[in-house]
Amino acid sequence: MEGELGEDIYYQSLLNRDRLVHIVDGDAGTCEALSALFRLEGFQTTFSLDFVSFYAGLERRRPDAIVLNLRVGSEDGIAVLRRIKALRTDVPVFMLTDSCEIEGVVDAMKAGAANVVTKPINTEHFARIVRDALPPGGLPPAARPRARAPELRGFAQLTPRERQVLQLISDGQSNKEAGRELGISPRTIEVHRARVMEKLGARNTAELMRIVLTK
Repeated sequence: MEGELGEDIYYQSLLNRDRLVHIVDGDAGTCEALSALFRLEGFQTTFSLDFVSFYAGLERRRPDAIVLNLRVGSEDGIAVLRRIKALRTDVPVFMLTDSCEIEGVVDAMKAGAANVVTKPINTEHFARIVRDALPPGGLPPAARPRARAPELRGFAQLTPRERQVLQLISDGQSNKEAGRELGISPRTIEVHRARVMEKLGARNTAELMRIVLTK
């Protein structure tokens, strides 16, 4: 079994060596750390500290995956995400956020982000979701089967109140706003949200939004 696992990692590394990850973040330390992470996974990497440099790099070579901060300086990463998606490419875009703001996460997922990752970054998890988003053997993402059954079963297990809470969270409301809407405390909203995430198998708000928006 160990031998098979080692071979899988080896062949995955060979597959990644022709793939480019472009990282866009105003913090040079984040760019350098993520570049090191993806190079260890066998990827080629490049990074930009501003969107002007990113667009210039995009013209030179289209990356296989993009890591993009929700905000770089005073510029809005959502607008850049929409521009990338307007090019009608299948390149997955992963958004980074310095703080988990539900509204920003929802906007990013609706605009077509593959996932949203909050700093500090869990590097092992991040590397895995990027690998999983890339097509194996050159197949386009649309040709890959999706394992939706566990998530669909999770939706069936939600109580009416949990569905209400999920809807309000999906609309970008905070715990306080959702509590005011339903006439319950923000703490109770937090409890319901935790149960929703457990039933749907979401480890964070970004994963919850991905599940909701793709169900």
